[in-house]
Amino acid sequence: MLARPQRKHGPKAEMNVVPYIDVMLVLLVIFMVTAPLLTQGVKIELPKVASEALVNDKPQSILTLSVKADGGYYWNLGRELDTQHQTDSAVSLEELQAKIGQVVAQNGDTQVYIRADNEAGYGSVVKAMAALQQGGVSNLGLVTEAPQ
Repeated sequence: MLARPQRKHGPKAEMNVVPYIDVMLVLLVIFMVTAPLLTQGVKIELPKVASEALVNDKPQSILTLSVKADGGYYWNLGRELDTQHQTDSAVSLEELQAKIGQVVAQNGDTQVYIRADNEAGYGSVVKAMAALQQGGVSNLGLVTEAPQ
């Protein structure tokens, strides 16, 4: 008579989840790779609106920062918004931050307006805004032109 080998361990009633974890990790990688590819931009045309100037109760210094199409910066400091004259200029963001920081430190209630060339990149304007914020500017506005 043949003897059956005795098993030390009885049958297990547990589910092996290792293959399911592997499949889940593969799906996670696939979704992580394809998710950025699904993001799409929508082309929009911003509305052109006529707006009126804000009324200012107290006289204060106004600094008009202009961003050129080539990425250069120049500004004018005065009692009114002036886009024709130039008080000073800066070649780099660090120079801009230092010079405007000095102006704002001297005149604490300075209102800063940014006007950018139509061909200036959005990044140039945002970098200028960040440099102004780091330079101590807390009051900031944007200048636009009325539609024709």
